Amino acid sequence: VHWFCRRVPESSRMNRATAKHLIERYFRQLTDGCGNGDCTNEFCASCRDFQPLDNNSAAAKALELFKINAKLCNSHPSKKDSDTPQVDSTDHCPTRENFSDVHYLTENTVSMILSFCEEEGDYSALNRIIGRIFSSADALMQSFRKDEPNPTGNRDSLEPTHADKNAKQSEQPAEKMGASSAAALPDEGLNEMFDPCEVTVDIGAVRRVYDKFLSLDQVEAALVNALVYLTPNVELDLEYLDVYETNPDYLNIFIIVLENRNLHSPEYLEVALPQFCKAMCKLPVSALARLSKLWSVYGLPHIRRMMETFQQLITFTVVSNEYDSENLVNDDQTVVAATQCLKVAFYANILGGELNVEHNEDEEEDIESDELTLHELLGEERLYKKGPRVDPLEKELGVRPVDSIKPLIPFEEFVNESLNEVVEMDKDFTFFKVNAETKFSFQSCPFILNVITKNQGLYYDNRIRMYSERRLTALYSMVQGQQPNPYLKLKVRRDHIIDDALVRLEMISMENPSDLKKQLFVEFEGEQGVDEGGVSKEFFQLVLEEIFNPDIGMFSYDDDTKLFWFNSSSLENEAQYTLVGLVLGLAIYNNCILDVHFPMVVYRKLMGKKGTYLDLSDSHPALYQSLKELLQYSGIVEEDMMLTYQISHTDLFGNPILYDLKEQGDQIPVTKENRQEFVDMYADYILNKSVERQFKAFKKGFLIVTNESPLKYLFRPEEVEMLICGSRKLDFEALEKTTEYDGGYSKDSQIIKDFWETIHSFGEEQKRLFLQFTTGTDRAPVGGLGKLKMIIAKNGSDTDRLPTSHTCFNALLLPEYSSKEKLKERLLKAITYAKGFGML
Repeated sequence: VHWFCRRVPESSRMNRATAKHLIERYFRQLTDGCGNGDCTNEFCASCRDFQPLDNNSAAAKALELFKINAKLCNSHPSKKDSDTPQVDSTDHCPTRENFSDVHYLTENTVSMILSFCEEEGDYSALNRIIGRIFSSADALMQSFRKDEPNPTGNRDSLEPTHADKNAKQSEQPAEKMGASSAAALPDEGLNEMFDPCEVTVDIGAVRRVYDKFLSLDQVEAALVNALVYLTPNVELDLEYLDVYETNPDYLNIFIIVLENRNLHSPEYLEVALPQFCKAMCKLPVSALARLSKLWSVYGLPHIRRMMETFQQLITFTVVSNEYDSENLVNDDQTVVAATQCLKVAFYANILGGELNVEHNEDEEEDIESDELTLHELLGEERLYKKGPRVDPLEKELGVRPVDSIKPLIPFEEFVNESLNEVVEMDKDFTFFKVNAETKFSFQSCPFILNVITKNQGLYYDNRIRMYSERRLTALYSMVQGQQPNPYLKLKVRRDHIIDDALVRLEMISMENPSDLKKQLFVEFEGEQGVDEGGVSKEFFQLVLEEIFNPDIGMFSYDDDTKLFWFNSSSLENEAQYTLVGLVLGLAIYNNCILDVHFPMVVYRKLMGKKGTYLDLSDSHPALYQSLKELLQYSGIVEEDMMLTYQISHTDLFGNPILYDLKEQGDQIPVTKENRQEFVDMYADYILNKSVERQFKAFKKGFLIVTNESPLKYLFRPEEVEMLICGSRKLDFEALEKTTEYDGGYSKDSQIIKDFWETIHSFGEEQKRLFLQFTTGTDRAPVGGLGKLKMIIAKNGSDTDRLPTSHTCFNALLLPEYSSKEKLKERLLKAITYAKGFGML
């Protein structure tokens, strides 16, 4: 059996547990020796020249040897043990009687202890070791290292420090480093954004050890209790000692604990996991970013397990407690901590999926006005003039939800409906805007909120801005002695609605953009009536109908996709497109649903992303399919396709227009080598460059209204589309429950019963036609059809007249037809062939 000695690293690099362990080993070496009869270490009792010491002298000498980094022998098996089967020599062999010299764990150490316990039929020794190691931050941090010393040596805590290891790795050939890095990973699919060598834990070993632990009923309680004892000390270390900054390996504790796949079980949910989440929240942002990157490398199953663990804790806590306006869920530290931990999994989910962190639109400078001076003069605190905030973890990782092309787990699975039911959004909004430093707001973790809840927050933001503008206008009018104008009033002529709206809104946006933050009131010239929402809704409908009229030529319409796209050869000036952007912004600001049909790439561009090749699948599906076939073509591209970097498209009048993607593009053939570049440049031209003038004006109008709103922070592009256009999901059962009746009808009227039986028998397309006829759009508002508040009013007795509608009030005027068959026939004819009956 080979025997060797090696020097101990500097004591300054050892943690407290390691130092204690080393001093004990020096003491045993001075009193008992290493067991090697040929030992030449002058500080070992097995050496022939060694002078025996009493215990007190040996203790003092051990401390002295530790300080000078004296030689330390490995334990040498005695002759009486020579026939005993040995555990793998790559691990330090603990004393089998009580394992008191086990100060950290490795996979082989655990295997040996398990073998001993199985032989004895008693797992109390294992439970004691789990309790000791898993309750100690120092011991757990040293456990399960993936880059242990050379197998010919012992695996105790006498290891190079993290800095030394990194230095050694940098000296290895690149091929060797790559191989060792890959071997350390239990799963495939490395994320190139993260180098697994940055952590020192052998994740594969940890998972195998947990597999062994969790197959035994006897050890679960030990793991739970150890975690309960561990977390308070960890929390204190992170909060007051800044241990992570001095030793980044402190993250190992969290990596190891969170590999326990039973964390979601009831045993942990009561005390252990809540405490651990609170401790995890004390980690600095840089550590949370490392953890998020690490999880993204290990793929979908791991991220899903972590997501479900934190979601389980949130749901368990919410349903186990009662919350109200006095006892807020925002004050429940368990829910708050679990939500913040869930954020780490949320960003890991983004990092692990398909990403596009490039192709960002050039951000326009925020549109400012002279209102700042007015606010200052009036002493108005500018709480609501803050632009979109940036999440610290998002900033550290350099990735945003809008950068995600396809996350590993759909974003909807991160929404916790139980939490959404108990959040008091008025209070939460206050915390979000005013007390962000002292109070937690769930809007700082918008991924956990559904669109309905976030829309409530946006509603409060918009309303408070409106009231703020109204108040300031009143104060300013008093100072100036002028008539106050607390609302955004638009007076337009029906037959000149575009011209009137364009002139008025353009003037406001140039002279005083803050007026656009006031509540909108529309008045049609020559008509009486107070705008309580219906007139504004009709105004939006009429403006959009005219602007999107194909005869005007501002937008082109695709009959297959039923979507509009910017006309690159439009003759209209930028002001018209700015008006469209203003209308969309005002619709969000005034909580109004519009009948707009844009591809998703429009909303992605509004949120700051450029259009890319993949976006063509929605906006230009035929072109997308052709380019996809080009990328997948296995033949000789240059000879078979005969494509060049010169492309063509048609203008407003159907005339072909040639465009060179590169200079002298007609001379550059598309080959197998450059086809990806060709596809990317083609998509960039169609979605960005060709419509740059039109879209820039459109976005400018949108931002005039929304630039100070939390819209970009709270919502993803698909959610912004829902805010503007409504939801595609139609629940007519919910609509029936919330519909109101007038003119003598009630829910028990026979005509009403026949009406709902008829509606429920319609197909999907017929239901959408009915919605279009009644409300002006074929989609449901945010929150579903139950939020629509439709009115069905009696419009005379039996007649051959068709039903009519007031789309601005979501009202259906329904005659009392004599039979169900006649009702169905009249209703189908109205929704199929008529548009805007009785629109007022």
